[in-house]
Amino acid sequence: MKKVVASIFTAVMMLAVMATGAFANDDAMVRIVHASPDAPAVDIYVNGELTVENAAFKAATDYLSVPAGDHEVEIFAAGTTENPVISQTLTVEAGKAYTVAAANTLENIELVVAEDSMNVTEGKTKVRVGHLSPDAPTVDVGLVGGDALFAGAAFKAVTDYQELDPGTYDLEIRTPDGTQVLDLSGTTLAENTVYSVFAVNTAENLEVLVLEDGSVMPSEMPKTGMGGASQSTSNAAPIAAAIAGLGVVAFFAFRKKSAQ
Repeated sequence: MKKVVASIFTAVMMLAVMATGAFANDDAMVRIVHASPDAPAVDIYVNGELTVENAAFKAATDYLSVPAGDHEVEIFAAGTTENPVISQTLTVEAGKAYTVAAANTLENIELVVAEDSMNVTEGKTKVRVGHLSPDAPTVDVGLVGGDALFAGAAFKAVTDYQELDPGTYDLEIRTPDGTQVLDLSGTTLAENTVYSVFAVNTAENLEVLVLEDGSVMPSEMPKTGMGGASQSTSNAAPIAAAIAGLGVVAFFAFRKKSAQ
């Protein structure tokens, strides 16, 4: 009996690895962020199917698996299906991950699309900054009283990633002349983790939305999340792991169920 169970377990693990590989080759990962400060809660339809329901300002979905290619994205005020606030074609490539933010004021709402990274050098942390505050000036992000890590970010800009040593940093958002806009002292960046830090809301009420793009186990296997919506402004929803053992079995079971 033990041999039978072991054989089944091994077979499931192999199929799980195969499923993960097929997923990476054939699909893209898309995360949607509600970053329009005066827009109502929204429903998001992809190719005519309700994908995200009643997402409020600062809500961020987990990564959603979608086939590579063109997809029609429509965003409506929650509970309605007429007069979308956004109707746009989104093109994604296989094996890539994206953040798609509904940004700007409601009157001028638009999609800001950024390609994400899910890999980081083991023992390091990686971070980038996105400027999604429609009336905030061009800003730098850096150490309080120190050098800028990211300079000259204007509205809708998403910077390149930088790898850093993990730890707690006293950061600030400031104008290029050094005037502090927002104190981010005590920002903790964990080892083996990739972050996107988005400045959102209006300039008068500026705040940050910190999302976890990905993380790696010491074996260098990537972890990616899928599914639902998160209201957290300090971290993304938990990242589902494509790892060995029971984690792989659980991932395969999820994929199998989703395909039915």
